[in-house]
Amino acid sequence: MTTEVRSLREFKMPDVGEGLTEAEILSWYVKPGDTVTDGQVVCEVETAKAAVELPIPFNGVVETLHFPEGATVDVGTVIISIAVAGEAGVAAPAAPAAAPAQAPVPAPAEEPEPERREVLVGYGPRTGGSQRRARRTTTTKVAATRPAPAAAPAPVAAPAPAASAPVAEVPSGERPLAKPPVRKLAKDLGVDLRAVTPTGRDGVITREDVHAHAAAQAAPAAPVAETAVAEPAAPQAPVSGAGDVRVPIKGVRKATAQAMVASAFTAPHVTEFVQVDVTRTMKFVRRLKESGELGRDVRVSPLLIVAKALLTAIKRHPGINAQWDEAAQEIVLKGQVNLGIAAATPRGLIVPNIKDAGSRTLSGLATSLGELVETARQGKTSPADMQGGTITITNVGVFGVDTGTPILNPGEAAILAFGAVRELPWVHKGKVVPRQVTTLALSFDHRLVDGELGSKVLADVAALLERPKRLITWG
Repeated sequence: MTTEVRSLREFKMPDVGEGLTEAEILSWYVKPGDTVTDGQVVCEVETAKAAVELPIPFNGVVETLHFPEGATVDVGTVIISIAVAGEAGVAAPAAPAAAPAQAPVPAPAEEPEPERREVLVGYGPRTGGSQRRARRTTTTKVAATRPAPAAAPAPVAAPAPAASAPVAEVPSGERPLAKPPVRKLAKDLGVDLRAVTPTGRDGVITREDVHAHAAAQAAPAAPVAETAVAEPAAPQAPVSGAGDVRVPIKGVRKATAQAMVASAFTAPHVTEFVQVDVTRTMKFVRRLKESGELGRDVRVSPLLIVAKALLTAIKRHPGINAQWDEAAQEIVLKGQVNLGIAAATPRGLIVPNIKDAGSRTLSGLATSLGELVETARQGKTSPADMQGGTITITNVGVFGVDTGTPILNPGEAAILAFGAVRELPWVHKGKVVPRQVTTLALSFDHRLVDGELGSKVLADVAALLERPKRLITWG
């Protein structure tokens, strides 16, 4: 007697973007019992950079969805199990119902995976350091058997855990489970991770655990009887009032916050400003729209001319297109300009970039800019489009804002803010007349961009916008 042998194959959360460690499952497109085929999209996830659809790399029937929608899952964690048909063979005797542990099929982890199509950035066969270390199974047991803390009769009992000995949560000689940023936070706060009680999944220590432990250590050891009669301890978190709404910090918002803090407190920012008469540029934009020279479906805007002006200024002053390498103690002069455009989306601020923008014609740049903006608005920007940027433009003028002091995109040397275009009194040919004027602001990393270089770049952009014909002679 022959029968078809089925085995379970596990699909893990892939690294859909370089350096990402987790992703949130936005929606499942399949359910247990559904048949799936190689390359079929089974779910949509949101990383710290974008929303991405995940295809399954083999055929089979959905057995288990390991996480619900809205769950945040670490890269390398199994998210779905698929029953896969194997070779036909002699059927093994049915195992008794009382012995489900006797699986007739060897563990599929030993089988080599078939060649798959690389349909995602960072997706496909990967080996070595990209895999997360295996979780210790004993950690969960320790957390499960941990006695619950005694209920506090008064708020002053909150510091009590500091006096207890949570060190027993981590066996002697074993390293506590925590991500690198959490370890750095603990080091900065002087917290011994071995003394922290973990609340994360699988016994992982979170940032909140470290902050709570540090707060408990810093709390004064006042007599309980005295403070219980006096006043309650100050809350360690903001108090919510009527009508307050708490929004979890995750996804793009979380990544943006971390990136902005890292940039603001790593790169010494300098911002310079200049007002410029862009009347000729606005006329140039209108002529391009009316003539259709760049293509019938190509969107022409003042931002296009600003982008071309910045790229031209970079050609004249390539030192602005650079990166500071702290580890190697080197300044990296980038070989091509990957121009980032800051875009506000429903998920938050993202900065996709146009690869090798400096080599594009005005028509090619307009096409790429239009595609980039439309893709960002639809929330379909891929992680690859947000990696490798070298310089950025932020168009704050669309919000009616004159200017600002933009924060550098991490790893970049400069960012240009383009303000609102307004009709203002301006001295033109010896007379005060109404002209269309905007304000430009250039922030740059003063470690590798001196004031002279930054000033020359900003002045060149202003000169090009004042007389756009210079794009021909300077380009």
